[in-house]
Amino acid sequence: MEQPEGRRHPEVACTVGRTFYFDQQAVESFWAVWREEVGTGLLGAAGRRPGDGRGANGGGPGREQREHAVRVALEALRGAGGYRYGLAARLAREHGGVARSWQRAVAEARTVLEQEQERKGPGSGAMP
Repeated sequence: MEQPEGRRHPEVACTVGRTFYFDQQAVESFWAVWREEVGTGLLGAAGRRPGDGRGANGGGPGREQREHAVRVALEALRGAGGYRYGLAARLAREHGGVARSWQRAVAEARTVLEQEQERKGPGSGAMP
């Protein structure tokens, strides 16, 4: 996206080898304008989106999706008799999404399953 003249980073003044050098006054002017406009929100999407900083733990649709994924992973763990290598990748293929998100859901589901087994006590057929 092309920025207006006052918001563009200054051009390189000189290059020595692979090192770029800029006009100091131009760089300082650029950062002064940038700080001023970011502080007033004029750059639009610059910086982080507002939120409580807790990600999916803060509630909302992200947490709802995560809880659904954990429920699906928990069912898969129970159906398989415990954790099996490649479970997250299989869930990603079957239900969509990225494997890394399913890995987190499987990890959370494994914790839930372990806690359930601890509550049942010894001799309940604890899974690895």
